[in-house]
Formats: sequence, C-alpha cells, structure tokens
Amino acid sequence: MAIDLKDSAALLGSRICHDLISPLGAISNGVELLTMSGVASSPEMKLIEEAVASANARVKFFRVALGGSTGAQMLARSEILKLLDGCYGGGRLTVRWEPPSDPSRTEAKVAFLALMCIETVLPQGGNIVINADRGNWQLQAYGPAIKFEPELWASLTRDSDAAIGSAQIQFVLLKEALKAIGQPPQVGHSDSAVSLRF
Repeated sequence: MAIDLKDSAALLGSRICHDLISPLGAISNGVELLTMSGVASSPEMKLIEEAVASANARVKFFRVALGGSTGAQMLARSEILKLLDGCYGGGRLTVRWEPPSDPSRTEAKVAFLALMCIETVLPQGGNIVINADRGNWQLQAYGPAIKFEPELWASLTRDSDAAIGSAQIQFVLLKEALKAIGQPPQVGHSDSAVSLRF
C-alpha cells in the first residue's frame, strides 16, 4: 500500500525548497559563466562556488526530508549518495548510506528525518551508518563525544517535557512520520554510540 506523507508542514517545506532552488540555480549558473568568461580563479570565487554547492545540496536534502512524499515514488540510490556527499562530504561528520536498492520517497523522507535527529548526538563530529533490511531501518552514530538528551529522544514515543525549538523540530516531524507509517522507533545509547531503529 502506498503511504502519502503530505501534511501541511510537508507542503510548506516543499514550497519553500521549490522557491529556493531557482535562485540558487541562477547563482550557480552565474558563477559558471564568470569562470567560462575568463575571470581568474581566486579564493573568493572558490568560496562562492563551495557555498552555492552546499546550499543546493542542503535545499535538495530538505526537500526530501521536509517535503511531501508518496510511497509510489522512488528515489534513486545514486541521488541519495550525491545529496549526502553534498551535505556531509568533507566535514567532521561522515554519513554512510548502506541500503543497496532504491528506497521509496517515503522511506527516504523518514530516513533523512532520522538522520537529522541522530546527528544532534555528535556535536564534535563522528560517523553515522544508515542501513535497511526488508523495511527495517537502523541508524548508528559513533563519535568522540556523545550528547544524548533523554527527554528529547523520549519525545519520539511519548509526550515529553523536552523543550522543542526550531533546532529540534525534526524530532516532532519524525514522530509524526513514523506514526503515519506505523513504525514505532527504538532508541539505544551508550557513552560512545547511539542507535535508532524503526
């Protein structure tokens, strides 16, 4: 059965990302035209190119994570790897996407929301591994310093006293998405790792 995740927040996320893609594309094209017209490469130009590439990758990532989705749509594994490399490549945080096949758009949305949640436990960077086997997803985070907030993570399964601000909104969205697909989360943690299964 195809599951639609198209609530008002998802439609708003889709609209914002759609409206941002066009001007970012124009900036990217402008930088490319400047390069082709013979403008000398400089640290400033390199900085602009990297910033535009990062912003493009982030908006496309958010379009999947925060936008509407239907179970009938698929997202190519190659596109996911490209998005993750654009968002996390070269930083203190590395993300490894292990599922070998193309997920549905809904599965990708929930996995990306879960990724946004689990990356909060690695303030000094680290590694996140994402795997899936016959509809069972697992994310594992490892790092030198684990910042696990029990009340925040408890908010995924029950009402919690955790103060949810804009920096933690992914926890609210993940809870709603998991409820919509009927997949309760399981969270485990130690001093060096955190796992999230659904």
